[in-house]
Amino acid sequence: MPDDDSLKALARAIARIETFVEKFPLDAAKDLRARIATIRTLLLEKRPPALALVGRRGAGKSSLVNALFGAKMAQLGHVTAQTGRGHWYDYEKDGGAMSILDTRGMQEGSAPSETDDAKTALESIGHELRAKAPDVIVFVVRASDVDSAIDADLDALQDVYDELRRAHRVEPPLVAVITHCDLLEPKSAHLPRDSRPGRASPSAAAEGDDEIRDVAEKMHHVVTAERTLASKIDGREKLRARHVSTMGVSAYMSWRDAKERTPAEKPARGENAGAAVLRADERWRINELAVTLFRHLPEAGRAELARATQARAVQEELAATLSKATAAIAAAIAATPIPFADVLPLTALQAGLVAAIAWIGGRSLDRRGASEFLASLGVNVGAAFALRQAFRGLLKLVAPGGGPVLSAAIAFSGTMAVGTAARAYFVRGVSAEDAKRIFRRPPAEKDEEQSKP
Repeated sequence: MPDDDSLKALARAIARIETFVEKFPLDAAKDLRARIATIRTLLLEKRPPALALVGRRGAGKSSLVNALFGAKMAQLGHVTAQTGRGHWYDYEKDGGAMSILDTRGMQEGSAPSETDDAKTALESIGHELRAKAPDVIVFVVRASDVDSAIDADLDALQDVYDELRRAHRVEPPLVAVITHCDLLEPKSAHLPRDSRPGRASPSAAAEGDDEIRDVAEKMHHVVTAERTLASKIDGREKLRARHVSTMGVSAYMSWRDAKERTPAEKPARGENAGAAVLRADERWRINELAVTLFRHLPEAGRAELARATQARAVQEELAATLSKATAAIAAAIAATPIPFADVLPLTALQAGLVAAIAWIGGRSLDRRGASEFLASLGVNVGAAFALRQAFRGLLKLVAPGGGPVLSAAIAFSGTMAVGTAARAYFVRGVSAEDAKRIFRRPPAEKDEEQSKP
């Protein structure tokens, strides 16, 4: 169910469109309902994605959870095994959530600090997998371990898939993540840091020939590690078909206790004063990992991932998908042979699109706020918008054959332009004036803007 004003505005718009669809011919109505189903699944029937993290102790599973959220969510075990019994944890941040099976490490050298009735890590994992099937399995391997006793880990990974086939008859996609890439030689070379929402991306280029060579050498070692692990996985027939990506990352973040805050480190607005203080953030390719997970999740799990990770590329892709589906609905409505019948449905639909993109970008926007944004672009139910709607209605009257086609094209491009401007404003953070300029750009420039990641 919708959980704030933004999604309620979208739900109302979709409900109005569904009522309007009843007037459509059977074939057209069937296609429209399919488009509407996409939007419903993405945002109105959304749920937290379920990820199962599997790997040996010290691989960095808990660190990876923290890196994806950009916050201290999971407890870290720095020296001894920390995670005891495998357990599904529901983590929530910024209005988004993920359900994560943070499992006991394979090949543990000591008992975990948390208690677990299961005798082995595999038994512990199996118990939780029988309770719920993950959407994606994330196989976490430390960079230094990709060619070190990895066969035992792959055996256990195959057992995980066997358990899922028996319990749920599913075989989720497999994403292999190589952690601790920042520790590969030369250790002094720094990998380019991920960009953060609202901040410019730090330069990926090193200064000076020696630094450039060092970074290139480290990147070569990352690529070698990726190829080595991918080859090992693909050598297993049971795993090869499910293996969709192997990616090297750095998930390193470090915090100190909230009691150690300096006077200059006042909590940000809305931040818990007792939250740990971030003192180091060396994440690399975590945003890219979020995009990979997004693309292999069921549609119902994508929106929560976008909100929880605040990965801009994920937000952009979700907003673009939503814009295209909405524009297709707008075109179908505009092509109906009933003159002027599409004015109010299209207005509601475009306002719902704006509200939904605002939600994706972390904002709550009700129907009124969405209408005000449309008005700021020059799209409103009076003045210019009414004239444009009248023109499209007249096209249907004076050119019954070609009018609906032209009307559909106008509605499609206009709705895509609204979506592109909303993405720029609510996700990228451009100014209202820049969003207005983007909306008013010629079609060729709009196409280029819409294709931006």
